[in-house]
Amino acid sequence: MKISSKQHLSRWVIIAISFLIISLILWNTYRFFQKFKEEERIKMENFSQAQIELGKIIDLNGNVSDFPLKIIQSNTTTPMIIKNDEGYFQSKNIEQLLSNNQEYLRNLSLEFGNENTPIDIIYEGKTISTIYYGNSDLLNKLKYYPFALVLIILLFSGVVYFYYKSDRTASQNKLWTGMAKETAHQIGTPLSSLIGWTELLKTEAINPSYISEIKKDIHRLEIITERFSKIGSMPLLKSSDIVKTTQESFEYLESRSSKLIGFKMNTPKEEILVNLNPELYSWAIENLVKNGIDAMKGEGHIELYIQASEALVLIDIKDTGKGLSKKIFSRIFETGYTSKKRGWGLGLSLSKRIIEEYHKGKIKVLQSELGEGTTMRISLKRL
Repeated sequence: MKISSKQHLSRWVIIAISFLIISLILWNTYRFFQKFKEEERIKMENFSQAQIELGKIIDLNGNVSDFPLKIIQSNTTTPMIIKNDEGYFQSKNIEQLLSNNQEYLRNLSLEFGNENTPIDIIYEGKTISTIYYGNSDLLNKLKYYPFALVLIILLFSGVVYFYYKSDRTASQNKLWTGMAKETAHQIGTPLSSLIGWTELLKTEAINPSYISEIKKDIHRLEIITERFSKIGSMPLLKSSDIVKTTQESFEYLESRSSKLIGFKMNTPKEEILVNLNPELYSWAIENLVKNGIDAMKGEGHIELYIQASEALVLIDIKDTGKGLSKKIFSRIFETGYTSKKRGWGLGLSLSKRIIEEYHKGKIKVLQSELGEGTTMRISLKRL
């Protein structure tokens, strides 16, 4: 128990450290992005100052200044547009076919203005041009990097969640398997004793019908022991007549149920072969029938129908109980779900495992209406 607790604590420590590392990466990425953006801003301000200084030099020499184009040419990474005082646009690092399209550059300058604050070039108190610049390719890539990390965090969280969910399910399965095998072991001892007492009673003047009924219940206990011993391991399937196996289970419950419950069975007369583990399959049938009896509160009708096609065998169990709402059709098969005040919610969950995991079939609520009853269907492949 202590080892398990230490392992559990270690897992949480590893997860916490992982989240801390990812959070630090996110924070540092954000800081780097902001710093890089500030550096691009400083670079563009230096360009604007260089324009002013270059303009001064050229003016002192009495030449016509073409500095906007020269400064634009000095930048090879940042997309940039310069608008002069006459409203003419020049560009650098813009797609060649669009670099002289004034309408396109005007619209793009508005987009750049939303990304970064434009820089005015002021010379002798007069704005002679304005620089509009966008984010470089590297900056754009960095901008989406935090989103990628967030996605990684979400995926990581999902993996952790499903890991713990599957780990918890595996632990529960081990627990139930252990309990089932221990139950089978515990039943075995008194069962052996009962068999001995039955043989002894045969020598006494006891009504033979009593002995016969006791033998039936002993046989029943042997079947139950066999069922519990199979939980947690893949059972052996063999070619069996599903009609006969179903009929035996149905008639056993009929003989031990209230006379207020009517039992009706409609099956083909010929045998239908299916790969079955008879003990476990009978357990599933009995769970469905008992559920129907509970839903009827001890009074009503249970009907069982078997029909077959070339590929499938369909077993329908219909009761006249309180019925189910559609929203819980799938939930009733969840482990622990029950609508009864007393119950563990294991019967239908176990039946689903027996039919779907062990026999590769299907089990579902075929039809149900509140106050009208429920029909459950089992589908199995026939041989």
